Amino acid sequence: MPKHDDLPNPAESKRRDGPLSVGFLLLENFTLIAHSVAIEPLRMANQLSGKELYRWYTLSEDGQPVRASDGQRILPDGSLKDVQGLDIVIVCGGVAPQQAIRKAHISFLQAQARRDCILGSVCTGAWALAQAGLLDGYRASVHWECIPGLQEAFPKVLVTNRLFTVDGNRITGSGGTAPLDMMLNLIQRQFGRELMAAISEMFMCERIRDEREQQRIPLRHVLGMSQPKLLEIVELMEANIEEPLETEGLAAIAGISRRQLERLFLKHLNSSPSRYYLTIRINRARKLLRQTSMMIIEVAEACGFVSTSHFSKCYRSFFGVPPRTERTCETALRPVRGRRPTFAPEAAGTISSAERALCAARGEATYGSVVHLAA
Repeated sequence: MPKHDDLPNPAESKRRDGPLSVGFLLLENFTLIAHSVAIEPLRMANQLSGKELYRWYTLSEDGQPVRASDGQRILPDGSLKDVQGLDIVIVCGGVAPQQAIRKAHISFLQAQARRDCILGSVCTGAWALAQAGLLDGYRASVHWECIPGLQEAFPKVLVTNRLFTVDGNRITGSGGTAPLDMMLNLIQRQFGRELMAAISEMFMCERIRDEREQQRIPLRHVLGMSQPKLLEIVELMEANIEEPLETEGLAAIAGISRRQLERLFLKHLNSSPSRYYLTIRINRARKLLRQTSMMIIEVAEACGFVSTSHFSKCYRSFFGVPPRTERTCETALRPVRGRRPTFAPEAAGTISSAERALCAARGEATYGSVVHLAA
C-alpha cells in the first residue's frame, strides 16, 4: 500500500496571517446534511477562538444555484473562476455523482492538485476526485452505497470502508454525519485537541469518531433477501455476544449442516463463521472501551472472551494495539497554514460568510473561550 505524508504544513515554507480558506464544490443533487456538518465545525472554530481561523466558500461550475438532493436550491458564493489560492477544496456529492460531474469540475480539481492544495470530499464526492485521477494510489472513503461502483470504475483507488480517510493531502469522508467527525479531526490536527473538544461540546457530540472506524453497511443491503438463512445466523450472532453460540448450534437453529453454514459464509462474506462472529464481538468491545468506563476485564466478559489475555491478544490482532491504548492514545497534532486566497466577490467589497458569522457570534458567551491555539 502506498505511503503518503501526513497533511502538508505550508507554514514550514511560508508563513502568513489570515484564515485558512476552504472551498466547498457543490455537485448537483449533493446531500445537504453532509455539506452542513462539514461547514459548521469551521464556524464554531472561529467563534470559540475569537478569530477567523477558517474562511469558507461554496462554489458551483458557473456560480448558479445548485439543487441539493432534498430539492432545495443553494446559491453559491461564486463560480470556479472566481476563486484562487484555496488551501482546502472539498467536493460535496450526493445522488448519482457520475451524472453531476462536468469537465469544468475535473479541470478545476486538477488545477488545485497542481498547487498542492488539500483535496477532500464528502458523501459521494470522491467520485469526482477519482474521475480526475487524483485518488490513484490513495486510500479513500465514500458512502457505502457507492463503494462497489467506485471500486469497479477506478481500480487504482484504494477504496476503504472507513467513515473517513486521511491519506497524504487527501481527506475523504462518507455520508450522513461522518463529515462532522472528519472536520473535527482536521481541526484537531491543525489547531489542537482543546479546540476540537470544545466544538464537540457545543454540538453535543458525545463521542468523536476517528478515521479507523468503519461504516456499518447493512447486511441486508449487501446480500439482499436472497440469503435468509445467512441473515438469520448473523442476527443470532449479534444477539448472543456475551455467551457466544457454537457453530454447530448456529447451524442447527438455521436447519442446515455445519458444512453448509461454512460454505455460505465463505461465499457471501468471505469469512468463516467463527471469524465473522469474532469480528462482531471485537467491534462491540471497541465500542464499549471508547464509550463506557467499564474495566477491560468487564469488557472482555461482556463480549464473550474467556480471559483478559485472550481478549487482548485478539484485540491486538484486529487493531494493532492493545485494548488499553483505546483510552490512552493521542492523535499527533500538526498545525497547518496555507496561502491567502483571492475571491472575486470579496474583491468587490462583499463580506465573507465566515466574517459575517464571526461578527454575529461576538455576543455569544462562548466567543473567544478557547484561546490556546497553535501559533
